[in-house]
Amino acid sequence: MKRIVVLGGGESGVGAAILAKDKGFDVFLSDFGKIPARYSEQLAAEAIPFEDGKHTEELILNADEVIKSPGIPPTAPIMVKITQRGIPVISEIEFAGRYTDAKMVCITGSNGKTTTTLLTYHILKNAGINVGLAGNVGKSLALQVAREKHDVYVIELSSFQLENMYDFKANVAVMLNITPDHLDRYEYRMQNYINAKFRIIRNLTPEDAFIYWQDDPVITAQLRSIKTEAAMYPFGEHFEKNSEAYVDDNGQLVLNTDRISLTMPRSDLSLHGLHNLYNSMAAGLSACLLDIKKEDIRRALEDFDGVEHRLEYVDTVGGVRYINDSKATNVNSCWYALESMPRNVVLILGGKDKGNDYTEIEPLVKKKVKAIVCMGKDNTKLLDFFKDKVEAIYDTHSLQDAVDTCASVAQSGDTVLLSPCCASFDLFSSYEDRGRQFKDAVKKLNG
Repeated sequence: MKRIVVLGGGESGVGAAILAKDKGFDVFLSDFGKIPARYSEQLAAEAIPFEDGKHTEELILNADEVIKSPGIPPTAPIMVKITQRGIPVISEIEFAGRYTDAKMVCITGSNGKTTTTLLTYHILKNAGINVGLAGNVGKSLALQVAREKHDVYVIELSSFQLENMYDFKANVAVMLNITPDHLDRYEYRMQNYINAKFRIIRNLTPEDAFIYWQDDPVITAQLRSIKTEAAMYPFGEHFEKNSEAYVDDNGQLVLNTDRISLTMPRSDLSLHGLHNLYNSMAAGLSACLLDIKKEDIRRALEDFDGVEHRLEYVDTVGGVRYINDSKATNVNSCWYALESMPRNVVLILGGKDKGNDYTEIEPLVKKKVKAIVCMGKDNTKLLDFFKDKVEAIYDTHSLQDAVDTCASVAQSGDTVLLSPCCASFDLFSSYEDRGRQFKDAVKKLNG
């Protein structure tokens, strides 16, 4: 009997273990950390042997194949030993793809992929498609393949998930943008990160589609050096040669594929800002390629509610708008947020710096930001970079202190924007935790 070892006891790992059990494999799951109770209870109920708090090598290095959770880097000691033994390592997505004939809409990008994934899912679900949501959002793809079985899956894929995918194939592959992120995982070499992202177009055939932002210099440069058989569907803000989605001179969003041609006022889109225009284009093109009726696409683009912690309106207190963009964990995400804001922004920055270069947002900061409130354990880098670029800059070390400072600085008509540029792990358990605490603090301001 083939032995499958799953490393990581989170959503993807537990789902992979259940699918492997259902397919008759000898399964063992190991997590070096503590497995959350809901997952350990699930494993116990399925009678899948597991361990946490350690990696027992004699139970792992006898595997015929290892399914690795995306958060485990290839440099982890157990991964080094697995590699030395020549044991094949795959991702949960790769494993699940072996056991389904469903159509796959796969979405990646440094920014915007969660919004685009949820918007695409929203369009398909409201059109009556039997659709599953998987990857970085939703439930484990492997678990759904084992127990739910959908006709289409919309999958958000990070570079980490793409690393160990080999035979898996998307039917529609979407690449929104590529900007520096997670470079600590990629030996601080941008090309390594680009290569990981471009694994999304592996195995595409002429019957498949590649949707991408045609004005991204990284994507366009990479496309000059690699080839894909897929049909190409570029999109951009304005019409260019071969554009399949754009905004015309009358302010109409145009989706113009060989299957469906749709126009609607850009102002009718439920999501605002340039970055969300691109997200809407990518989701709309994906739906066109799956033959969704144009009236269903139009309606869904008009009534989508958006994503929590991504440019999420929280409240207006004393005439000041508070916006939660806690999901902006890199500089480019903050750039998109600032691009969509009016002037007179009080900007909250800070957290765990991943080697950030803040020059990308410097012009927008000078144009739109009246004050910066730094929020982190160590704000030295931010204070040094921005001290001469805004009217005022403040050093705070808790969320409550940061929000109180913003409230004292902001005047009626201003916008307080939490768009930190950094990971959350210095003060918070996750960007979701940071965003929820921000919303709670704003509510307290309102009594």
